[in-house]
Amino acid sequence: MSKIRERGEDIRQFILMQVNNHSTDIVALVIKEFGITRQSVNKHIKVLVEKKSLITKGNTRNKSYHLHPLASWIKKYSLANKLEEDRVWDIDIKSLISDLPSNVKDIWYYAFTEMVNNAIDHSSGQEMIISVTRTEAETEILISDNGEGIFKKIQRELELHDESHAVLELAKGKLTTDPARHSGQGIFFTSRMFDRFVIISGNTIFSHEFDKVEDFIVEPTVPHAATTILMKLTNNTLRTSKQIFDQYSSGDDYAFTKTVVPVRLAQYGDEKLVSRSQAKRLLVRVDRFKKVILDFSGVEIIGQAFADEVFRVFRNQHPEIELISIHETQDVRQMIRRAETHSIG
Repeated sequence: MSKIRERGEDIRQFILMQVNNHSTDIVALVIKEFGITRQSVNKHIKVLVEKKSLITKGNTRNKSYHLHPLASWIKKYSLANKLEEDRVWDIDIKSLISDLPSNVKDIWYYAFTEMVNNAIDHSSGQEMIISVTRTEAETEILISDNGEGIFKKIQRELELHDESHAVLELAKGKLTTDPARHSGQGIFFTSRMFDRFVIISGNTIFSHEFDKVEDFIVEPTVPHAATTILMKLTNNTLRTSKQIFDQYSSGDDYAFTKTVVPVRLAQYGDEKLVSRSQAKRLLVRVDRFKKVILDFSGVEIIGQAFADEVFRVFRNQHPEIELISIHETQDVRQMIRRAETHSIG
């Protein structure tokens, strides 16, 4: 492939990857990124429109560009008919992504079968709806059931404070309400494989994005009684499922030994993390891991008692666990150092 043709492919791929967030100013963005003329950008856009990778909306003055849906598929399933996730994959989903790279298909197979199996085994619902939307740039799958709701079920069965506490436990990994049949690893690993992974259930939305360190929780404007899972992945990503497993596993048996705990999820509303009870809530089940990374993104300050419980008391009780803090503000870092100094002394 000539350098000119290769550069053209790079420009068109850039357009496809950026157009969702820059539907009205994509031309200006490409000019800035590649230093080419407006006329050249419009030629590349014309090629993508002719290939049905892009569609245009509006007139010349208000024109916008959008990814053209190459596939849009939806189906309802009964959860009462001994549904099997691998059969759903083989019969309905596999053919929709058959031309994607093998690493991408591997990610989709793992995630899809894990999430559908969760709905079958845990939702207590009667039906499930699956939809697939595919464009030239990315694929999105939605899985919705009409059951109790994942966060409400976790809160009830583990007797947690509220649904937000259930999200915190889910984010740590190794959480299951049915340990005899499930390891509790599926959602943790799945959430980290995708460009965007979202769970909407009850009064809570949990979201993880691949290029962002932190998880976050928001409250939906309208409560969602059941559970909907959204997974979105770039079609040409170089990411592999093995890379994600390796990142959080160790040993020949790929034991799940490392977790990243989003500390901010231990806060409720505008409260500050100051008490020992909050620290103990944060640390529930982390003794199941060999390496625990506490991500303080979004946490401005912590109290002395909270820091002492985490970085002195817990460390003294579990010297075998490597406890690491990241993304601390200066105030948080000073409080951590104070607790660690007292621990050493």
